Amino acid sequence: RMVSDYKPKNDVKDSYKILELEEGCSLDDVRNSYRNLAKKYHPDSSSGMADSKAFIRVEEAYRVVLSDLTGKQKPDPGEEEEDQFKSKSLQHRHYLSFEGVGIGTPSQREKQYMQFRVDRATEQVLEYRQQRFESLYAGSDLSRAKDVRQSKKVKITQAVERLVEDLIQESMAKGDFDNLSGKGKPLRKFSDSPHIDPMTHNLNRILIDNGYQPEWILLQKEIRETIERLRSSIVASRRKLGEPMTLPEQKQWGRICEQFAEDIRKLNKRVDNFNLVVPILSRQMVHFSMDKEILRARKTYEAVKEKVSDSDMKENEGEEDKRFGWKSFLFKWLKL
Repeated sequence: RMVSDYKPKNDVKDSYKILELEEGCSLDDVRNSYRNLAKKYHPDSSSGMADSKAFIRVEEAYRVVLSDLTGKQKPDPGEEEEDQFKSKSLQHRHYLSFEGVGIGTPSQREKQYMQFRVDRATEQVLEYRQQRFESLYAGSDLSRAKDVRQSKKVKITQAVERLVEDLIQESMAKGDFDNLSGKGKPLRKFSDSPHIDPMTHNLNRILIDNGYQPEWILLQKEIRETIERLRSSIVASRRKLGEPMTLPEQKQWGRICEQFAEDIRKLNKRVDNFNLVVPILSRQMVHFSMDKEILRARKTYEAVKEKVSDSDMKENEGEEDKRFGWKSFLFKWLKL
């Protein structure tokens, strides 16, 4: 509005002189001259000849010269024909840029076209994801069968849950829950500690009543049972061999020790897993040493061997007593 209502005060000839140009110059010359003079006289420039009044005169002259040049230029006949064609073209021609989407005014059609583009992009993204998943699972029939089995399990679980819920609702409707002991009373707390949530106490009580045990307790029990089984098995293997051992028996004992070392190594891995899940630091376990376990097995074997020899001696003495009768008793009395 300011530009349309603006009326310059300078004449055309004076304007050319201010811009340091001659009549008949090109539009590029006018623009270059105006740019140079603006850099020279603009108040915000760092030039030493900056002058706001001179800059205003240059700007007025530039507008006068531009209006003079545009008035002298003759319109191209091709452009006139194009303007005539645009003016005579039908109104729906202007809506072809929106791919024929929407109805109403141009602004309404533009909004509808933007929403159309969003919907189309969403559909393309969904199609891309679907094709990607199909390409991933196309070559693996096993994975498809696994997905089918998993979906069947989910359906069965949901069906069982619905059945249980229906049975509970049916029992409630019949009044089976009306005469329960403790009805209307608060739930009994699992512990007297005020720092623990009562709901946690009740959940723990339900789990314990149903035989639930934490993972670390089961691992600890399994480790202890395994080490006892390994110890008893190696002692039994040593008892089967002779004393002293022959060369073949020594080779067999070496193979037994190698297998025992492998079992101890696997057991130590279980110990590592146990130490990762145990919540109490003092309950952590140390690795089992193969050398110490072999030494322990030898000591156990020697102790068992001494017990067997003592029992054999007692049996022999008993047989002698039965064989000699009062004579053996008399000899013992004389020794005493």
